[in-house]
Amino acid sequence: MKYSLIIITIFTLLSCGNKENNSLADKKNKLEKLKTEQASIAKKIKNIETEILKLDTSLALNETAKLVGVLELATSDFKHYIELQGKIDADDISYISPRLGPAQVQAVYVKKGALVKRGQLLLKLDDAVIKQSIAAAKQGLESLKSQVLLAKDVYNRQNSLWKQGIGTEVQLISSKTNSEVLEKQLKAGEENIKTMQEQASATNVYSNVNGIADEVNISVGEMFTGFIGNMPQIKIVNTSSLKVIVDVPENYAAKVKVGSKIVVSLSDINKTYQSSISLVGKTINPNNRSFLAEAKLPYDGLARPNQNAAVKIEDYAAKNVLTIPVNTIQTDENGKYVYVAMLEGSKLIARKKSIIVGELNGEIIEIKSGLEIGFKLISEGYQNLYEGQSLKIN
Repeated sequence: MKYSLIIITIFTLLSCGNKENNSLADKKNKLEKLKTEQASIAKKIKNIETEILKLDTSLALNETAKLVGVLELATSDFKHYIELQGKIDADDISYISPRLGPAQVQAVYVKKGALVKRGQLLLKLDDAVIKQSIAAAKQGLESLKSQVLLAKDVYNRQNSLWKQGIGTEVQLISSKTNSEVLEKQLKAGEENIKTMQEQASATNVYSNVNGIADEVNISVGEMFTGFIGNMPQIKIVNTSSLKVIVDVPENYAAKVKVGSKIVVSLSDINKTYQSSISLVGKTINPNNRSFLAEAKLPYDGLARPNQNAAVKIEDYAAKNVLTIPVNTIQTDENGKYVYVAMLEGSKLIARKKSIIVGELNGEIIEIKSGLEIGFKLISEGYQNLYEGQSLKIN
């Protein structure tokens, strides 16, 4: 009986302990659930308060005004450019070559980098053989002249005798023919000497342009042929007539044409030139899907052929349009927008304006619609603004 009471007492205590444990777990679960609900409700309250603040300007008047910077909008001329890479080239390049074929060089009168004038002697080629031929031809010509004089004298005498009835007609005709043949030989000999003298003059190699000796790859004793492989032996570049050449992607074929304005920048010499397209290629390069465009450059003296150039080709221009800094534009689910500062009563208020943009030029973008002249664009502090927020201009 004593043991039974003990066992009953133990079971009763265990049962009470389990009830207390179950009650504690339930309370913890309920507490966690309430905390979660509290966080959710607090978030909802915050969102509703924010929406009310945006919509209720009477509340906004009591808030601290946000400090912003503004830019008053006005019209200006706007241009858009295609930005490409090009290079400088000479408009007049001469590759010197021998007039009468390869010959050995006797003297070189030009150095690489030297200023060259048109008609200036550059090389003297071997002319020993042609000089000997001219000397021999002149000696033969002197002998022929004597024969012509003699033949003419014989004919004149024969003709005089024939008039006196002395001699035969055959003798007269023979002397006349002999004289005429020798005169023709004399004229041919004189023309031959002129040809040889012209050949001799061709051994003097002259420049046919004004410019700079960009390449001089020839020395005394070498054969002058004009080129060694693909390398010119003498190359004269007229640096007073330069141009920029650029490969333009084919998708701009309708926009780039003769007369299009162009800006050429040479960063190496810190120079910028204004020009216009003077030539547009009519074919597309199949390797890079582009076409060639050229523009002449004014003489500078610092620009050099093969120099890299930054090229901007104007493909769009508009007068009296609104433009804004592109970094002031924001985007939401409805499209692009900006904030402007508008005076409402005595307070400056932020107003959201949806916009439609046009072309972009660097950090400036064209505005097609949505803004008006005189609007004060918020250009500083526009981040995290909301419709109706109170403002203060910096």
